[in-house]
Amino acid sequence: MFVLVAVGAAIAGFAFSSNARRDDAGAGSTSGSSVAAGEQTAVLGWRETTGEQGEQLVFRVETLEVLRNGWRVEVALENRTSAAIRVMSTQRQPFGLMVLSTGDYDAFEEMARDDELPAVRPAVRYEPRPPAILEPGESWAGAISAPGALVASGWVRVVFGGLVSVVRPRESMAWITDHTYRVRP
Repeated sequence: MFVLVAVGAAIAGFAFSSNARRDDAGAGSTSGSSVAAGEQTAVLGWRETTGEQGEQLVFRVETLEVLRNGWRVEVALENRTSAAIRVMSTQRQPFGLMVLSTGDYDAFEEMARDDELPAVRPAVRYEPRPPAILEPGESWAGAISAPGALVASGWVRVVFGGLVSVVRPRESMAWITDHTYRVRP
C-alpha cells in the first residue's frame, strides 16, 4: 500500500498498541487490560513493491522478533526507480511498527481513509543506519528496533517512513505493508 501520511494520522489510533503490559497474574487472569506478547521470532519473507515495472521501490521484511521488552525487524529497501530517494525517519513519518486490532485489509483501508490509523511505534535504533540518499539501483538492508512491549494478539504492519523523492521534495511518503503478522501471546 502506497500511503501518504498526514500529521493527524500519526497521532490518532488505538491506545492498546502502546499500552501492553506484562500480566504477572498468570495465564488464567481475566484482567481487562492488554497483555504483552511473549518472546517470539517470525520468519516473514515479505516482498512488496510500488510503482510500474522498471520504476519501483521494493520493500522487504525478513524477520520480526518480539523481545521481552521490545521488538526488532530485519528490513530492506531497494530503489529501482530513475530518481534518488531521500531516506529519513521523522516524528511525522517514522520507520517502525503499526499495531492494529485487526489484520483485515478492508478495515485497514477504511481506517486510512478516515484518518484513524494508530500511531506508529517508531524505531529508535537502526543497524546499520540507512543512507541519507538511496540512489537509483542502490539498496539498504538492516534491522530496526525499539523498546516497549507489543500487545498479544495484535496485528503488526511494518512502516517504512520518510521517503522523499529528490526530484519532488515536497512530496513524501511512508509505506505500510499490506502483509500483517499476528503477534502470539
